[in-house]
Amino acid sequence: MGGFSIWHWLIVLVIVLLLFGAGKIPALMGDMAKGVKAFKKGLSDEDEAAKPQQIDAQDAAKTADKDTVKH
Repeated sequence: MGGFSIWHWLIVLVIVLLLFGAGKIPALMGDMAKGVKAFKKGLSDEDEAAKPQQIDAQDAAKTADKDTVKH
């Protein structure tokens, strides 16, 4: 009563195939995979863009420390 049996899932699968067609589902999955790859690439690009700024800030701090020691 509380769960879905195999027959429920088969009926849902048939309805999905009727709505989208057998050829459309692989295309939808391919588009979804491309979207996930683009999202991951965007996250990695964001991380790479943040790293040089952190290094530059550390270099600037070291340079400032050297300048104060010289004076």
